[in-house]
Amino acid sequence: MNPQPLIEMQGVNKTYPMGEVTVDALRGLDLAVARGEFIVLLGPSGSGKTTTLNLIGGLDRLSGGKLTVDGEEITEFNETRMAEYRRNKVGFIFQFFNLIPTLTAVENVEFALALTQRRKDMHQQARDCLAQVGLEERIDHFPSQLSGGEQQRVAIARALANHPALLLCDEPTGNLDVDMGHQVLHALRKLNREEGATVVLVTHNTSIAPMADRIIRLRDGAVDHVEINPNPALVADLAW
Repeated sequence: MNPQPLIEMQGVNKTYPMGEVTVDALRGLDLAVARGEFIVLLGPSGSGKTTTLNLIGGLDRLSGGKLTVDGEEITEFNETRMAEYRRNKVGFIFQFFNLIPTLTAVENVEFALALTQRRKDMHQQARDCLAQVGLEERIDHFPSQLSGGEQQRVAIARALANHPALLLCDEPTGNLDVDMGHQVLHALRKLNREEGATVVLVTHNTSIAPMADRIIRLRDGAVDHVEINPNPALVADLAW
């Protein structure tokens, strides 16, 4: 018997009003993601990649269908429960780092911890999170003193500070050069393998796809094709 998926989307629809017409961003999307899986969502602009990510992350609401995460149907959550879900179960990594410029790297991570807990060891926890992504020597630097890849790794540490079951990444290497992009992808893969974080990564960069356990290709708001990858590539072997 297969274990229950961490994420299960059944017949999910999402429409947006655009003046006198409506746009169908998702059309009966069916998708299941296993706990601890690393998947990449691929597809052309307008295929529904980011909409899917936003729905899973509780940043937007379904127009129809069912969405279950970790055994809970989040489509039924009120705003308070949805906020708790985002804080406690989901880590977000976006193309833009969204770091607080007046806080150091360690303070940015501490800020995320302070939203969900009031513990005396938050500073050490934040340091440990930064060490996980190889930034133990940069904890007291401000974002403006860090490279793009380092800032993104601070964002990853911040996203993982509360040990979320789910890590959602929207074009996390979109503004980075190849070397910096490889650093970020290596950190994500390491956290997926060593910490068991489930990763859903949206990208238009097809060269990233070989590192995933599965590649989900979307088209016109639905799953077009699924590729299972029995031997995910090492980050260093990706050809950009």
